[in-house]
Amino acid sequence: MSDTARIFIGFDSKEVVAYHVFCQSIQEKSSIPVEFTPIALNNLGGLFTRERNQLQTTEFSFSRFLVPYLSNYEGWSIFADCDMLMRTDIAKLWSLRDDRYAAMCVKHDYVPKVETKFLGQTQTKYEKKNWSSFILFNNAKCKALTKDYVNTATGLQLHQFKWLESDDQIGEIPATWNWLVNEYDHNPDADNVHFTDGGPYFEEYKNDDYAEEWFAARERMLTVVQRA
Repeated sequence: MSDTARIFIGFDSKEVVAYHVFCQSIQEKSSIPVEFTPIALNNLGGLFTRERNQLQTTEFSFSRFLVPYLSNYEGWSIFADCDMLMRTDIAKLWSLRDDRYAAMCVKHDYVPKVETKFLGQTQTKYEKKNWSSFILFNNAKCKALTKDYVNTATGLQLHQFKWLESDDQIGEIPATWNWLVNEYDHNPDADNVHFTDGGPYFEEYKNDDYAEEWFAARERMLTVVQRA
């Protein structure tokens, strides 16, 4: 298996800072090479053509499922929402890859506490909620995710992994890798936290759990080392 972790991160024009801080939090702790690719609509050309759904809360709600296609259906790739903060070495996650599965994720089982998300957007509730916000793709086993399928399948078909023959093809990783801020209690051992209802980059969420760590990562990203 490749020692370089290929990481595709959802990019939204409303959360530009979040994308870069998440990248910072990954690279500064990683003990292995990492390769970042933003899933940004303006970079996808004619690959992604579906119209925006009114329930779609981010620009990458559906385009995330192009990751296996963009990886040429080879090796493994990680997809992650941008509103996250890595708190440990991503090599630990990379070592969990298991070729028995087509995809691996945290299998959340919860009902969202809030009715609206950031910027007043509707908080949708459905089976496998947030499973697709952080995925390890075994790309060769995800060939059903063609660009045509991603452009035409329903939201639930995509987010509920209906493109797989059965749920047996979904491996489980520990919940600490997609720890939902404000949905789950504070966990000092969380490996990767997910600001699902917004994030410290929005004024109304600047006091969220783990926000202090997020701002510290942003500060390190912006720091310019002065020459002696």
